[in-house]
Amino acid sequence: QVQLVESGGGSVQAGGSLRLSCAASASTYSNNCMGWFRQAPGKEREAVAVIYRPGRATSYSDSVKGRFTISQDNAKNAVYLQMNSLKPEDTAMYYCAGGGDCSLVPLRYKSWGQGTQVTVSS
Repeated sequence: QVQLVESGGGSVQAGGSLRLSCAASASTYSNNCMGWFRQAPGKEREAVAVIYRPGRATSYSDSVKGRFTISQDNAKNAVYLQMNSLKPEDTAMYYCAGGGDCSLVPLRYKSWGQGTQVTVSS
């Protein structure tokens, strides 16, 4: 059963923007905490941004603060990641996750999508 489906990845030049979307099943979207994580080749999966859906509180990793914005659309059971001022070091597979504790620790999230690739060229 597919619970999280990401879309919106692609290739962009440094300084450009992309908007990632995550469509969630109703049961997954009912979780209070959802987030975006990323993993570059040869590196561990790391947090990008999480959102506490009831109050819309958000947290970001230091590396993306001020450039990325996480948001939600309750009518569509969707979570988004607006990425601006992209840098080559943002290149990674981006994953949507749910069922976590709103922390920035990937292991604390139970549900994961298949990921969408983001490639930023210099």
